[in-house]
Amino acid sequence: MTNNNEAKTNRVITISREFGSGGRLIGRRLAEKLNVPYYDKEVLDRIAEESGFSREMIENAEKKARNGFLYSLMSAMGTGEAGPESLSLNERFFLAQFDTIRKIASEGPCVIVGRCADYILRGLPYATNVFIYAEEEDKIKRAVEEYGVPEDQVKKMMKDVDKARANYYAYHTGRRWGEPVNFNLSIDSGYLEIEDIVDLIIMYTEKQIWRETTLD
Repeated sequence: MTNNNEAKTNRVITISREFGSGGRLIGRRLAEKLNVPYYDKEVLDRIAEESGFSREMIENAEKKARNGFLYSLMSAMGTGEAGPESLSLNERFFLAQFDTIRKIASEGPCVIVGRCADYILRGLPYATNVFIYAEEEDKIKRAVEEYGVPEDQVKKMMKDVDKARANYYAYHTGRRWGEPVNFNLSIDSGYLEIEDIVDLIIMYTEKQIWRETTLD
């Protein structure tokens, strides 16, 4: 069993979320309260800087996954070259994302939102993987009032974004997005204030039984 004081010092928390659930807001507030680095869109900047791919190309890769069949087809089509160059662009984007997120986690405690971070860090000691969801009416209310999404577009946007996330996650991880077994903690954000959710996550990490595991 791992020393719990050491776990508190080194903890990395990943946040996966449904659109409109407030996961990004929760992640940012969590990082502020713990006084640790926060990574959301910042991950894209790191990937672009370290891989040479443009930020826009990487960001658009997940959006293309709205059509699961087409994304799978494009991702499976290699270049015919030897070695890493044989991979499709989508596969190379994900590999760059994989390497960057592992590097970020190795640098110390932090909060990482999205980007399949729960899967990428699945063997990391002290990692806590959280999934934030909510009932449809709660997500619509937040998306309209806090995100500024037009009311007549919110349902379609919610469906498209979550479909893209689910397809992208399924293709690259072989897992089902949002499946409870893939996370340490799943929270319905419609029944708690953001500050209370943040406190709940922190309390969970402080009580969590840590296991001796390593990145595989």
